[in-house]
Amino acid sequence: MTCNHQSRFRRHLVRHALTPLALLAVGTAGLALSAMPAVAKDKDQSGQPKIALSPKFGPVYMDLAKKLEADKARPDVLAAQQKVKAADTDAAQKAAQAELGGLLATEKAQLPTALAAAATPDDHYALGQLELQLGGIALDTGLQRQALQDMLASGKSNPADTAKFQFYIGSFAHDGGDYPGAITALQAAIAAGYTDPQVNVLLADSYLKNHQLDKGLPALEHAIEAQKATGQPVPISWYRSGVVAAYNAKLIEPTLLFGAGLIQEEPTQKNWALLIEVLQSVAHYPAQDELDLMRLMARTHSYAERQDYLEYIQSADARRLPGEVLDVIAAGEASGMLSANDPSVTDAKSVAAGRVTADRASIPGLVRDARGGGVTAATASAAGDAALSYGQSADAVAVYQIALSKPGVDTPRVLTRLGIAQIDTGDYAGAQATFAKITGPREPLGKLWSIYAAQKAAGK
Repeated sequence: MTCNHQSRFRRHLVRHALTPLALLAVGTAGLALSAMPAVAKDKDQSGQPKIALSPKFGPVYMDLAKKLEADKARPDVLAAQQKVKAADTDAAQKAAQAELGGLLATEKAQLPTALAAAATPDDHYALGQLELQLGGIALDTGLQRQALQDMLASGKSNPADTAKFQFYIGSFAHDGGDYPGAITALQAAIAAGYTDPQVNVLLADSYLKNHQLDKGLPALEHAIEAQKATGQPVPISWYRSGVVAAYNAKLIEPTLLFGAGLIQEEPTQKNWALLIEVLQSVAHYPAQDELDLMRLMARTHSYAERQDYLEYIQSADARRLPGEVLDVIAAGEASGMLSANDPSVTDAKSVAAGRVTADRASIPGLVRDARGGGVTAATASAAGDAALSYGQSADAVAVYQIALSKPGVDTPRVLTRLGIAQIDTGDYAGAQATFAKITGPREPLGKLWSIYAAQKAAGK
């Protein structure tokens, strides 16, 4: 990757704020426990074994449980909770969290005493319930995670809650930055039968944040497929995260895999620009390959900055494709990204203007020669290139097909341009079939063009 391409891609990330996976918030508000402790002589109706507290632990439990019940309705606690939820900066959230924690300091200080009094598995399960309630009131995910772990460790939790508990443990671990812990718990949740698609994306993000791309990227792909299976839309940020993670690892195939999903779900100019710049950065294409990538940028109207136009001009070369160069210059000036007084623009325009009339006039003869007997692959390809550059796509299709039948043809290049010409004639299905035949370094380029052809066929 050139330094120029790398810096441009980094700027693109900043411009479009490509952040890690956008994850749904979780908390005990959505954690419906089917295993609340059945203390004293009450019979639990859910199938959970009855919890019988030991004589030493019972009074401690009841005292703290009453305080927690009162805390749920305390105006100062409720106000502090709202401050935490409304905080829009890390500093504000930490301050609000500290304020809330201070209001519940007495209850938190009782936990060690309760732990010391707990003597039986039933006691430890009930203590976990107290920790869970306090963690929920205090919005303390670390305490909530510990509570669920303690409840599972007691052996008294309802087996039906195991998968759910492991999911929340993994979620809290993820939120706390303990990605190995999150991976362990989320894997356990899946093994226990947890099916909400969110478990998959949390696991994928935990792998990625733990620098395990070999597991994270396939997990993210699985998360996307699981989300699709629900009939719900896949968040665009999931695809973008896959693109960025794969790009950072210089992995072309997964970059295109997630990029294809991104473009298919949201075929905006911004996303086309992102994906084209990614491929440009990781593929290290020579000028002729780069030219066909820039042609895709032109057709998707995804020029992001002045440099895009200049690279297209350079790849097309005013001496070889003067008409196309003049079209690019005109588009750049119309967009305001190119200045008519820019020396690099005026020089290219001067060269192209001096050649364009004769060049355009030569096309009928080139096409006629290409259709004649004994034509070489080079002659037919050159005729196709000339016709394509002036929008004479039907002629380009015909002579590119001739070129493909000749020995010595540059098959990937000619297939790419044949597919482009087929798109320009409206033969989108034919173009997709053509792009599917491309192998080698141009294969990723062919895949991008095929996505574009499919979108044109769908009227997008």
